[in-house]
Amino acid sequence: MRRRPPATDPVQDAPRVGAPRRSAAGLPAVARSLRMAGEQMGVRRTALTLLRVNQEDGFDCPGCAWPEPERRHTAEFCENGAKAVAEEATLRRVTPAFFAEHPVADLATRSGYWLGQQGRLTHPMYLAEGSGRYEPIGWDEAFEIVAGELRALDSPDEAVFYTSGRTSNEAAFLYQLLARCLGTNNLPDCSNLCHESSGAALTETLGVGKGSVLLEDLHRADLVIVAGQNPGTNHPRMLSALEKAKRGGARIITVNPLPEAGLERFDNPQTLRGLAGSGTPLTDLFLQIRIGGDQALFRELCRRVLEADGGVDEDFVREHTHGYEEFAAAARATDPAGVLRATGLDPADIDRAAEMVLASERTVVCWAMGLTQHRHAVPTIREIVNLLLLRGAVGRPGAGVCPVRGHSNVQGDRTMGIVEKPSGALLDALESEFGVPMPREHGLDVVNSIRALRDGRAKVFFALGGNFVAASPDTEVTEAAMRRARLTVHVSTKLNRSHCVTGARALILPVLGRTERDVQASGEQFVTVEDSMGVVHASRGRLAPASGHLLSEPAVVCRLARRVLGPDHPVPWEEFEADYAAIRDRIARTVPGFADFNARAARPGGFTLPHAPRDERRFPTATGRANFTAAPLTWPHLPPGRLLLQTLRSHDQYNTTVYGLDDRYRGIKGGRRVVLVHPGDAAALGLADGSYADLTSEWEDGRERTAPGFRVVHYPTARGCAAAYFPETNVLVPLDATAETSNTPASKSVVIRLTPAPGPAGPSDK
Repeated sequence: MRRRPPATDPVQDAPRVGAPRRSAAGLPAVARSLRMAGEQMGVRRTALTLLRVNQEDGFDCPGCAWPEPERRHTAEFCENGAKAVAEEATLRRVTPAFFAEHPVADLATRSGYWLGQQGRLTHPMYLAEGSGRYEPIGWDEAFEIVAGELRALDSPDEAVFYTSGRTSNEAAFLYQLLARCLGTNNLPDCSNLCHESSGAALTETLGVGKGSVLLEDLHRADLVIVAGQNPGTNHPRMLSALEKAKRGGARIITVNPLPEAGLERFDNPQTLRGLAGSGTPLTDLFLQIRIGGDQALFRELCRRVLEADGGVDEDFVREHTHGYEEFAAAARATDPAGVLRATGLDPADIDRAAEMVLASERTVVCWAMGLTQHRHAVPTIREIVNLLLLRGAVGRPGAGVCPVRGHSNVQGDRTMGIVEKPSGALLDALESEFGVPMPREHGLDVVNSIRALRDGRAKVFFALGGNFVAASPDTEVTEAAMRRARLTVHVSTKLNRSHCVTGARALILPVLGRTERDVQASGEQFVTVEDSMGVVHASRGRLAPASGHLLSEPAVVCRLARRVLGPDHPVPWEEFEADYAAIRDRIARTVPGFADFNARAARPGGFTLPHAPRDERRFPTATGRANFTAAPLTWPHLPPGRLLLQTLRSHDQYNTTVYGLDDRYRGIKGGRRVVLVHPGDAAALGLADGSYADLTSEWEDGRERTAPGFRVVHYPTARGCAAAYFPETNVLVPLDATAETSNTPASKSVVIRLTPAPGPAGPSDK
């Protein structure tokens, strides 16, 4: 039976804490998936919907971007995928009556969890200047408001066009085309917040800013290194791939400040053993590294390879690389004592890791935001590339780099041109195809967009999906910046925090979700997405739309374009809205790798985009070779009495979407304001397990940023390190604390102090 959404916000400041789990998935994951799906969709709708997730004739999961295997299970989804589908296919509705009952001031006091639980948006809504409530508005009037604000700008660069990763290839291509036809490259997207460091490092070293492995490479690897990543919570279907690699003889090294249940043991719910809780141990060696010590670790592994007889693949290095001698000299000069200080690791564990690397002919290194969100993130990822280049482990089956992307199609959006620093080749192709001059000046990424809004240099903010306010750093600064805008527009399926932090005027434009049927003038449509490994495939929703007032994302972009650019514009916007095949024809002529797009997208399973390093051992870098790099080693240094905080997700969460208030794997129930601290560090700070503290970050600008009222949880994290959930702790991340080169917020290395604070009344444990 479906349950109603919570009428009031549940108390979140008194979490209960038990023992962390030592395994992931299994029967508890199945039970949680079905329970939440039933509450949101009902039994029949649950069966009809979940059986179509990630199927060749179904829709792509709106959660993560992990690729589908060649042979798919009937239930090809994970626990968090089921939660994402349930919240999109929910039968709960947010109607104009809801907004009449809840003024913006009331919504602004609610948690993101409560907002998301209310259901699907049904009507376009408008917040007039000086008004306290959203009111329903017609689509034509809404588009005219946006067009009027855009026409009134002194420069098109006063507009910001943000994109979330869930946007389809077709909508993303149209969106970037609209922004550039208006005259701006201000196209920040969620990649700026997560994997921009990966793209920067890989483009410089390998020539392609994407991973070089396919799913079958992971299955064939001798060694898989999983660094700064938690697949059990963030990409649960990856555990199946790791289990298959283990069955094939692979060994797995896990590099993480926290022990993670999924990397300890995977109870595969597709097997009887998994359902019985007798799954597969995954990690062979756990390196519990200090936050920010990864660059030093990989540099030391490189030094060991250089010193070992036969450790370097000399033929590969000679034929395919540049900069070896300079790098080798820097690596040989590495101070082992400094490596131990940076990593906090036992020397014997580093010895064992080096032995495993040297014994492997086929090594894959996977990573996520635990590596990308540091000041020195780009040099860290370059160091991973250095290690693989030494071993000739790029362009070899079963080996290579594997940055594991988050949102479904976040990689596809970038492929389609959602980038603030476009290549000249892309702009030339668009100009040639459409006969419209393209802007050449680089645009704004996320951090620079916030600065522009804060300083009054940007006046219109338009978001195609996402939850910009909750996803961005320095919450108070971000919210103040958004409130300075003349107009904020959010194209959304559900309520989130960004709808409550508005410019002088605001619009919410509700759209179809992945699960829903999309019918346009030429008939039923499908869209495409690109997974984390560069495979492009179709996605077809089957459910009836949540409301008759919804438009598709391509339709929103096309109608806005016609309104602001005029009916005689050279781009055939009306044709594109009517038939998405027409969009794909233009993508085929302007985006490399998409020739014959319509025919290839129609094939079951889709097609794989070319990748020169993987396919040809060709490296399209500035040198024409794979580049070794020799950056100085660096790691965070803590003042006395301080800890280094990493922000992370709970298990009941995907990015900024909170599905519930439990973190089953870490033993947290009924709340999110917890800080995980090593018992030794907590004792030194005088903080008992279960006590409460305010978290205050320290940054070179001298400004204090505080997140109050967190329960201290004694937890087996690395010494000197702490962890807490975002977006609650985004307030602690300074806007100017970003990764060098990529400008990604350094959310995984925040220096904090803990100040004792009163806790809630009453016991907090069962």
